[in-house]
Amino acid sequence: MQDSISEVIEDTSPIFTNDTIVFGLLMVALGLIFYTASKKTGFWNSFYKIVPALFMAYLIPAVLTSTNIIAPEWTKVTDGVAEEGSTSLYYVASRYLLPAALVLMTLSMDLKAVFNLGPKALVMFFTGTVGIILGGPIAVFLIGLVSPETVGGEGADAVWRGLSTLSGSWIGGGANQAAMLEIWQFNPKSYGQMVFVDIVVANVWMAILLIGIGKAARIDKWLGADTSAIEELKDKVSSYAKKVERNPSLTDYMILGAIAFGTVGASHFGAGYLSSAFEGILSDMAPGLAKNSLTFLSSSFFWMVSITTIIGIVLSYTKARNYEGAGASKIGSIFIYILVATIGMKIDIMDIFKNPGLLSVGLVWMAIHAGLLILVAKLIKAPYFFLAVGSQANVGGAASAPIVASAFHPSLATVGVLLAVFGYAIGTLGAVLCTVMMRAVAGG
Repeated sequence: MQDSISEVIEDTSPIFTNDTIVFGLLMVALGLIFYTASKKTGFWNSFYKIVPALFMAYLIPAVLTSTNIIAPEWTKVTDGVAEEGSTSLYYVASRYLLPAALVLMTLSMDLKAVFNLGPKALVMFFTGTVGIILGGPIAVFLIGLVSPETVGGEGADAVWRGLSTLSGSWIGGGANQAAMLEIWQFNPKSYGQMVFVDIVVANVWMAILLIGIGKAARIDKWLGADTSAIEELKDKVSSYAKKVERNPSLTDYMILGAIAFGTVGASHFGAGYLSSAFEGILSDMAPGLAKNSLTFLSSSFFWMVSITTIIGIVLSYTKARNYEGAGASKIGSIFIYILVATIGMKIDIMDIFKNPGLLSVGLVWMAIHAGLLILVAKLIKAPYFFLAVGSQANVGGAASAPIVASAFHPSLATVGVLLAVFGYAIGTLGAVLCTVMMRAVAGG
């Protein structure tokens, strides 16, 4: 009997399942990337002119996952008994290292200069939102012409109900995604398919954006974009960093550690209380759209990022900003690259070839989102920075928007966070509008 069970349940455990070993592999990969990227001549110099180091930090863990050396989650079968396993590295990176990185990168931020970037950042963010809202029904319509069964289904199994969770995730985040699952009552047994499409399509698009960062100057030239405000902010922050630069002492590093992880502790403390308080308030509200639109307020991750950003902005007006001279943003960048590596290990490249029907819906959907962003960026001459960050603030949320923003300059990470937090606020309403149209197109 045990043999038959082991034949039915596939053992998908990777070579390394211990988080300590996996973390070591990721750090070695990051070390190799930075070592080769530091070469000023030869093959590596030419290679990194085409492929950004940030993309490699994402790709190599993905390759390790695809070759089953590591895995984000797995099933281990021992003597016919199946045991589920998973890594906690992404959770640690997103809940501990991300807020630490955000506060360190925000220390030297000039908030006034950020606002001087102008309205194009908001325009591109809302363009990305509109691209998701319109992209869903258009994708359902186009794929339905070729393969009606792919976007069909009845009752709780109707595909448009499942796709509603994608719209929630791609406009807002996890809380909005959960709200859409609640509103439209999609069959929980089939929900994993939508999570699969979410992960694959969103990560493929993020990879494309990261590759584009290496060609940002050429893209901006094609867009006819004026990047003077961005360059002025970058120069201002860089000049300030040079002005206060010093050889950091052990005391400097300990104080930076106190700022970073003291903020992590404070943000988790505040997030715990606020999310619980709003969860109580929401539980007393009558079921309906208003309640589900505010679901993000019960998300501890939302409050963690929000509190961290507020603390960082407040500290940027104090003498704490002088710690940029001791390498605050560099340490923050280390944490961001670790987060990128843990995101990369969540994608199995071979998954792209699985379930082609549903994936085609997601890919067409994302292509419409991307096409609209490019069109509007060309019309208003918006820099690639606004296109990439505006898109990730929607699709990737607060975990990946600052990654893309900081790739242009560490001081710009906050721009990604502010837009992503805004995405949480409008995520459910936008997703409901998108779902209503998908339902009409699918004839549900």
